[in-house]
Amino acid sequence: MTSNTKPRTHETAALPLPQPDRDPAHMQGHWVLARAGKRVLRPGGEELTRRMLANTPIDGRDVVEFAPGMGRTTRLILGRRPASYRGVDRDPQVVDIIARLTADAAGSGGADGGRIPATVIHRQAADTGLEPASADAVIGEAMLTMQSDRGKRAIIAEAARILRPGGVYAIHELGLTPDDLDDSVKDDVRKALARAIKVNARPLTEAEWRALLESEGFEIVWSGRAPMALLDMRRNLADEGIGGVLRILRNVIRDPDLRARVLDMRRTFRTYRRELTAIALVTRKAG
Repeated sequence: MTSNTKPRTHETAALPLPQPDRDPAHMQGHWVLARAGKRVLRPGGEELTRRMLANTPIDGRDVVEFAPGMGRTTRLILGRRPASYRGVDRDPQVVDIIARLTADAAGSGGADGGRIPATVIHRQAADTGLEPASADAVIGEAMLTMQSDRGKRAIIAEAARILRPGGVYAIHELGLTPDDLDDSVKDDVRKALARAIKVNARPLTEAEWRALLESEGFEIVWSGRAPMALLDMRRNLADEGIGGVLRILRNVIRDPDLRARVLDMRRTFRTYRRELTAIALVTRKAG
C-alpha cells in the first residue's frame, strides 16, 4: 500500500522571481502577474490543468516537466507520486523555486513508499540534455504559445526524443477559436497580445495544435478546453482563493506601474475574449 504523504512545500513568493531588474512596463506578462502575487499562470486555470493531469499517466512513471514556472503544477505532479520527476527551465530563478520543491519531494513517499528522485535543471526545453527514451510523460504548459513555429517544433521534437515509445506528452496552451477563424483576425489577436504581454505569442486554433503535434509523430488521446479568463474575478477566486485575490489587489493598488500593466493585459483579453480560449491536449508517442 502506498503512502498518502504529500510533499511539503515552501512559499515560493519569498524567492526572487525572473526578470527582477525590469520595471513592470518592460516585463513579460506572466512575470508581471507573478509579481502582482498571482500563483496560477495557466490560460485555462488550475481546473484545466487538473483535468489534463487526470488523463496523463503519472503514478509510478518517470515524468519531465518543461517550464514549471511557479511550481503549482509541479506540486500536483509530485502529489501523484511519480517514480521520478525532472524539471527543465531556462530561468535560473525558476530553477531555484523548483529546487525547493524537489528537495522536499526527495524526502517524501514515492510510488513505492520511498523517496521520489526529483531534480530540476537549467536548460532550454528544446535542448534538455536528457537521455533519449528516458521519460514516460512530458508535461508543458503555457510555453509553446510563446514560441515561433520553428521553436514549437523544436520543443515538440525534444519531447518526442526523450519519451519512450508509447510515452505521453501533455500540453496546456493558449488557443484561438473557432477553427475557421480568419487569418487577418488571427494576426490582429497575435499583435495585440504581443503588445500587451511583451512576448511574441503565437496561439493556434485547436485544429492547428492537433495538426502540429500529429505532424511530429504524436496521436491525440484527450483534449479539453476552458475559457481564457486569466484575469477574471471568478477564475481568480477559484485559482487563488480569497486570500490570494486580496494579495493581488493589494499589490496592484500599491504599485501604479504594475496596475497599468495588469489593466492593459485585462483590456486585451476582454477585447478578444471571443477569439481566445485555453486548450489542453494529451498525446501519445507512436510505438
